[in-house]
Amino acid sequence: MFENIGWGEILILLVAALFILGPERLPEAAAWMGKSLRKVRDFATGARQQLKDEMGPEYEQFRKPLEDLRQFRSFDPKRAAIQHLFDGDQDPLGLDNINGTATNGNGAGGVGGTGGHANGSTKPNGYPAGTPQPEPLKPGEKPPVDPDAT
Repeated sequence: MFENIGWGEILILLVAALFILGPERLPEAAAWMGKSLRKVRDFATGARQQLKDEMGPEYEQFRKPLEDLRQFRSFDPKRAAIQHLFDGDQDPLGLDNINGTATNGNGAGGVGGTGGHANGSTKPNGYPAGTPQPEPLKPGEKPPVDPDAT
């Protein structure tokens, strides 16, 4: 209801109330406003409780879709695309495996562990877990050189 009113407008309304009501009637007006807001809040709580009592268990079934809609309202485009394309996986490309900070599905951190996700296998959602780690070079062995890359 008041989502379009900013702090500047509220400050202007308070200053206007100070001039209109004057300093002698302003405390009474503030007390009346507080009591009125408290009554409205109690009325809304009572109406919600009455609705809950009358509907019984159907109230929870009615409330669940509304909570789901509230969750979707907070989606930004990036989060919605990740949710839709990658089944909610926050790291679909396995970029956390580069730093060794990824979890292995069971909550344990690190690259290795159960599931073998860091050895080139796929994650549970079917996407690659990352590039496999190359084997270390033996002493005296030269690293492979790609002449096109240099």
